[in-house]
Amino acid sequence: MNIRLSDYIKAIFVIMITWYFIYCLRSLENFHIVTIVNLIIHEAGHSILLFFGQFIQVLGGSLFQVFVPLIFAVYFFIREDIYSSGIILLWVGESVIEVSRYASDATLMQLPLLGGDNVIHDWNWLLSYTNLLQHTSLIASIIFTVGVLIMIGGFMVAFGSIVRRVYRRGINI
Repeated sequence: MNIRLSDYIKAIFVIMITWYFIYCLRSLENFHIVTIVNLIIHEAGHSILLFFGQFIQVLGGSLFQVFVPLIFAVYFFIREDIYSSGIILLWVGESVIEVSRYASDATLMQLPLLGGDNVIHDWNWLLSYTNLLQHTSLIASIIFTVGVLIMIGGFMVAFGSIVRRVYRRGINI
């Protein structure tokens, strides 16, 4: 095989970033760098979508938290940088799983929120508004499952792009 050092480095990076995101998800009660970035994007979503009505504004935090990294993944995919697209898909999946945690808290409302007690809980408000609060667990589970599948897909896309590149170069004996 014609495996270059850069292939090994990329493979190690995919494994490390996957491990990092899994670590973050296993310790959701702690703030991590990606959590802070997601929180900033989430809060920006509320402000940016302020003029589209209360429902969209409240949903906008979670939407932006997922769609901002998704836009980057699509950008890299369009540029045919499949490896980078896969790496960013890992972030998208992690972000979706963070949203599922927030959604799962809709009935208990125990997560600390920016602004303290004077702010609404996005998912409590959204699920109450749509009369779906009694389905909180199911909705959060579906969101979580989607996030896990996106993370698995991101890993497979990134790692698969390395494998494809190595096999395209051919076997040197």
